[in-house]
Amino acid sequence: MLPTPTEEAIHLLITPTGLILIAIGTSLGITVGAIPGLTGAMLIALTLPLTYSMDAGNAMILLVSMYVGSISGGLITATLLRMPGTPASVMTTLDGYPMAKSGRPGRALTLSIMASFAGGLVSWVFLVVLSEPMAELSTKFGPFEFFSLVMMALVLIASVGGKSLSAAMFSGLFGILCAMPGVAEATGEVRMTLGFEELNGGFKLLPVLIGLFALSQVINDVLRMDDSIEQVPLAKQKLFPSLSDWKQHWGNMLRSSIIGTWIGILPGIGANIGSVAAYSTARTFSTTPEQFGHGSEEGIIASESANNATVGGALIPLVAMGIPGSVIDAILLGALVLHGLQPGPLLFKQSPELIYTIMGTYFISNFFMFGFLVFAVRQIARLTDVPRAFLIPVILTFCVVGSYALGNRMFDVWVMLIFGLVGFGMEKLRIPLAPFVIGFVLGPVAENNLCAGLMASGGSYLPLVTRPMSAVFLVISIILLAVPLIQRRKETKADDSLRRAEPVAEEVE
Repeated sequence: MLPTPTEEAIHLLITPTGLILIAIGTSLGITVGAIPGLTGAMLIALTLPLTYSMDAGNAMILLVSMYVGSISGGLITATLLRMPGTPASVMTTLDGYPMAKSGRPGRALTLSIMASFAGGLVSWVFLVVLSEPMAELSTKFGPFEFFSLVMMALVLIASVGGKSLSAAMFSGLFGILCAMPGVAEATGEVRMTLGFEELNGGFKLLPVLIGLFALSQVINDVLRMDDSIEQVPLAKQKLFPSLSDWKQHWGNMLRSSIIGTWIGILPGIGANIGSVAAYSTARTFSTTPEQFGHGSEEGIIASESANNATVGGALIPLVAMGIPGSVIDAILLGALVLHGLQPGPLLFKQSPELIYTIMGTYFISNFFMFGFLVFAVRQIARLTDVPRAFLIPVILTFCVVGSYALGNRMFDVWVMLIFGLVGFGMEKLRIPLAPFVIGFVLGPVAENNLCAGLMASGGSYLPLVTRPMSAVFLVISIILLAVPLIQRRKETKADDSLRRAEPVAEEVE
């Protein structure tokens, strides 16, 4: 009797190889997340070439466990250095660092570790419960629905991609533009290659990602080589949360985890937004809101529960519909493609064992994360003292080797270098990178589905608005674009009114 997909996934996960990969991935993710200047996206992008020789299951075990660890690792530097190791830990600095400075670094870390673990488990439940029904629903979508869904994802990313809507829109459109060179799948036409034969296959995802997230960070670190960092010393203290801690904060953890999960499901918003939303909600419901920003336990719990829960939330649209919920999920999407798999709703039917492997990895890696942080956080904290001068040459070497290994050609290395400069320039101009990556990944998906829909409808665009689900997605897209524009117009009018009132007030005086 053949094993079921669930049994295959469990067998793969509980083998020594599977457990070792989870342990390695989680510990590496935490370590990289704890070192200022290094990110989970950088780690996963650099690790991707090393997974070529693995089967898809083991590759996803390693990469997903790195994802979990990298989000959690940021709490260490956020608490001890007032430097969020990852953007997801920005809100943790508001209360974690003041608590550490007041002589309670162990307490701050204990609460952060407990909340991270709780957030991961709550979002895992949603991942297991929602993924298959969402995949079933999306199998009923036609090409017009998928085109509208991708458009909604891109608009949603742009509308929350930063303070400037125009910068986020530019970033997303620039990503789509960079995905266009090469042979168009819908028509077979070669376009925008500028005479380079190497561009017939388009820009490869891996060199682009390595350039944007690894090389651009290296350039930034070189410029900040001499920056000094003040660290709060961590004495030998118990870091294991007590039963009373769980009882005291369970409501905040559950509420913040649910908020983080649902925000994680929305494509492109990210763990930092989930953390902000949960933090604001916790402050609203708190009986001591004045303590927030000055070492509040509730603030730490809310931030860390939510940012870890967004990981599980972001995996739901990835495994159910092939829509990446975050930048790292876009890299994981690329990993599935590199291993010959077709992300999307049919993945549940074609490779269900891989879906269950991802779910199982996420569950087990949260336990590894909890244990690793409780018992090794002091040793990880010492890594923040490693000079950037030692780290940068190693990272740069991985950038070059990883890009070259993709197709054994120097062209990909040059692509990596160019996109490294592009990423550095975009960040200096405060143009967000997330819309670029999602646009680069989803642009071809939107184009192919639109072309397929037009062929089926005889060239008519009417099904975009006459098919109910497609129309719903388009209406949501229009609302998402309109609301920020209306808000900013009101703010501009209010500012103009204040300016006009100032001269009148001066005349009266």
